[in-house]
Amino acid sequence: MNTIREAGEALRGNKTTSVALTRQCLDRIHLLQPRFNAFITVVSEAALAQAARRDAELAAGTDRGPLHGIPIALKDVFETKGIRTTCGSRLFENYVPRRDAAVAERLEAAGCVLLGKTGMHELAYGVTSTNPHFGTIRNPWNPGHVPGGSSGGSGAAVSASMAFMAMGTDTGGSIRIPAAFCGTVGLKPTYGRVSRYGVLPLDFSLDHMGPLTRCVHDAALVLQALAGHDPRDHTSSPLPPGQYSPPTGGRLTGLRIGIPENFYFERVEPGIVSAVRQTASVAERLGAKLVSVQVPDIAGLNAIGRIILFAEATAAMEPFLHRRDEIGPDVLSLLDQGRYVLAADYVQAQRLRRVFQLEYNRIFDSADVLLTPTTPNLAPRIGETSVLLDGQPEDARLASTRFVRAINILGLPALALPCGLVDGLPVSAQLIGKAFDEATLLRIGAAIEDAAGGPNPTPPGL
Repeated sequence: MNTIREAGEALRGNKTTSVALTRQCLDRIHLLQPRFNAFITVVSEAALAQAARRDAELAAGTDRGPLHGIPIALKDVFETKGIRTTCGSRLFENYVPRRDAAVAERLEAAGCVLLGKTGMHELAYGVTSTNPHFGTIRNPWNPGHVPGGSSGGSGAAVSASMAFMAMGTDTGGSIRIPAAFCGTVGLKPTYGRVSRYGVLPLDFSLDHMGPLTRCVHDAALVLQALAGHDPRDHTSSPLPPGQYSPPTGGRLTGLRIGIPENFYFERVEPGIVSAVRQTASVAERLGAKLVSVQVPDIAGLNAIGRIILFAEATAAMEPFLHRRDEIGPDVLSLLDQGRYVLAADYVQAQRLRRVFQLEYNRIFDSADVLLTPTTPNLAPRIGETSVLLDGQPEDARLASTRFVRAINILGLPALALPCGLVDGLPVSAQLIGKAFDEATLLRIGAAIEDAAGGPNPTPPGL
């Protein structure tokens, strides 16, 4: 039982219990934590007690829904009442919140069992999850490689079956990059679809909350529990949530999948191009129509995004910047750069952001979704600062975020979908959709996944 759907069916068929599922995950955590360092905090006793309550509820006829009794984890940026929330930083290593984040509240209401808090790149500001305070997180497919970031612990935990689902946050790809590098599904919903209340912010206008799961159907179940307006978050959308669960073995007849002619297939690992093209062929066999599209200046959009992130991240962390010796050098360097962003440049970036949003939205006149690689590169080795693409070295951070950063600036939903292996490391395709149309992304992703044989494989030897 590796998926939420499988575990839920076993629970309701009296073939297992929430306590048994929780023990299974805790055993995996205790076995694999020394190798992969996916967690910062594990709450074993509390998890088992919570699981026992879930079993008692089911026995009494109370079923909270598809997530009832399912063991999950939260990235250590979501506030959890009575459980420390470190944000992967010494700045918050002893911070114990008095409240739960909205995401934690909704998962509790849906019946989940919290196993603990996953590790991350410090302050959610990086793509490697090599953390100077809580240790390096390693990729379950190859421990010598990074799991991606900043939600690297969540990616590693789900990939290695330490949890059935783990929440991440995504400011410039921080859900989709770990999903791509660790071979899991990663969903970044539309900006405002999932509440940011109770999340330690990196960027006021770019942060998104979403799940990493073993399959697309599971991601849909989680989004169903999380989506909806929250008056405590002023950016929360008042639009009612949709019905997200896709059919099993569905067809894609009548749907148009846009394949970009420019940018997204330039300077890409050849094996990734081949795998994504194969994914497009699967969609076409399922009835989708492939259409060629031209995308706007994504490199320019990425440059705008970096200006916005530099300025807003530094503003968010301004109260703590006098504690310089408690911040890792890579993150401190980024925060220092934010001090040098001119107000005029920031305003122009926000103005151009709106122009690009309108321009990008025109693509959806001819396509229902776009299909691209999630990253142009495979997971770099730990400590590797550059990757080789088309025979030329490229900064590993800029390469890893090249295809994902712009989607945060646009606020659109995106789904990272595993689509194969190259040199023993996972490859991922990215589906990008219209605002608040997560249902179509999930429908297409699930159909492709089902046609490929169902949930994604676990790393060898685990």
